[in-house]
Amino acid sequence: MSDIPLSPIEDVIEDARNGRMFILVDAEDRENEGDLVIPAKFATPDAINFMAKHGRGLICLAMSQERCDTLGLTLMASDNRSRHQTAFTVSIEAREGVTTGISAHDRARTIQVATDPALGADDIATPGHVFPLVARDGGVLVRAGHTEASLDVARLAGAGSAGVICEIMNEDGTMARLPDLVAFAQLHGLKIGTIADLIAYRRKHDRFIERRLETEFESEWGGPFKLVVFRNTLDGSEHVALVKGQPSADAPTMVRMHKVSFVDDVLNDGGGRGGLVEAGIRSLSRHDGPGVMVLIRETSHTAIVERLGAHPALPEDERHARRLREYGVGAQILLDLGVRDMILLTTKPQTIVGLEGYGLSVSEERHFPETL
Repeated sequence: MSDIPLSPIEDVIEDARNGRMFILVDAEDRENEGDLVIPAKFATPDAINFMAKHGRGLICLAMSQERCDTLGLTLMASDNRSRHQTAFTVSIEAREGVTTGISAHDRARTIQVATDPALGADDIATPGHVFPLVARDGGVLVRAGHTEASLDVARLAGAGSAGVICEIMNEDGTMARLPDLVAFAQLHGLKIGTIADLIAYRRKHDRFIERRLETEFESEWGGPFKLVVFRNTLDGSEHVALVKGQPSADAPTMVRMHKVSFVDDVLNDGGGRGGLVEAGIRSLSRHDGPGVMVLIRETSHTAIVERLGAHPALPEDERHARRLREYGVGAQILLDLGVRDMILLTTKPQTIVGLEGYGLSVSEERHFPETL
């Protein structure tokens, strides 16, 4: 996308703050589509009419799980088998102030009623002509979809916590892809942002780890260390850091980031990936300066069968989102521990984009593992 005229996510957030519509695009290997998006508080009849006339897709109202619960909305399907598990609820209508329910005025009215915190389940009826979507808690850091992205942008813009989205279709009824979306945006004077940039923005600016426990620890492979347990507030998972000495901004800290695998690290898989925890601890122990080993726990319910190849591969967008979450967790743990400049222990050369956004840098990479 480097040669495509995309807008920085900060500019998209500013447009949302000022009540302007914008376009969000997702990954090429996901739906590869663009949605018109506007915070729900700015979803006027004119905005809804624009979406219906020019977007041509389904106009949906993205809301939090909490708000959907308040409205008493149940999921459209109890067994969601859609490709990306988009969480549609039953359709809705404002109980008062509408006629047929389908006009731009009526749909805008329904959206305002559904998102008004002073109103509740008694103020809407089902079925109707507005299609609510339940956003996952944690937003794009948990699911990289337009549903979550619309809420995240609205929240970051201080424009409430609900968004209205509509897929963009071409005049011939086909889905608009990136070149089509660029022409569409230029024609209508809209900015285009990416969900990937929104994820990166949130990783840099949202704090989602907290310290849970600190204790002294010594391994048979080295030490002593300070063992610090961190909790990811988005999903409740716990991760561990072994800290040698006192990391600071004054000198580089040796760092090993390790994603824990039951097969590799507990069963010590003989395929070449076992033994890296031991190697990391020994490397930190031999190092003269401060060091940190961050152990990121695997939180997937199917991690073991995925590792052994007995489970269908995850879609690339889900694997990408998982990597981004792990990357963000690790970066925030390092910052909390005082790390700024790193001597990075790595099994292969790394290209880590966006480190500077965290205030982290890599002064040296060292091949890893060393001889035990």
